[in-house]
Amino acid sequence: MSTKQRQRESGDVEDTEFATAESGFSLTYPQQCSALRKNGHVVIKEHPCKIVEMSTSKTGKHGHAKVHLVGIDIFTQKKYEDICPSTHNMSVPVVTRCDRQVVDISTDDGYMSLLDGAGELSQVRTPQGDLGKDIKEKFEKGDDLTVTLINAMGEVAVQSVKSTNNP
Repeated sequence: MSTKQRQRESGDVEDTEFATAESGFSLTYPQQCSALRKNGHVVIKEHPCKIVEMSTSKTGKHGHAKVHLVGIDIFTQKKYEDICPSTHNMSVPVVTRCDRQVVDISTDDGYMSLLDGAGELSQVRTPQGDLGKDIKEKFEKGDDLTVTLINAMGEVAVQSVKSTNNP
């Protein structure tokens, strides 16, 4: 019996696997709380939010000014609040926007097929509420539609729609 076999059987040495990141791309990056600005983005309670209100308290007897943040989730429109010392870091989501052409809307599964500039097809969930109704109505009339997608922290959602037909 070899030394490696004995070590595995006795449990002295563990086989360890290491997972690697795909491209080193992060979903968030740190930024000092005092450097955040209204209409910017921040992660509050694990949700990517747009900052709608910000206020800073005066330095107290322990030496830290506090920043009160109010943010609206960019996907659900739900309101979140947080208080953070101005010198501490907060996570800021990497938010990207892109336009896609609507090719098809499936009424069965609630998804729509989109085409990008390179000719690649993708699917995204059809939005709920007024935006979803507006997209379906325009598509059924035969309008050429372009939707703006917002992407943050691994989530993708339709943010707006515009008709590209000439009147």
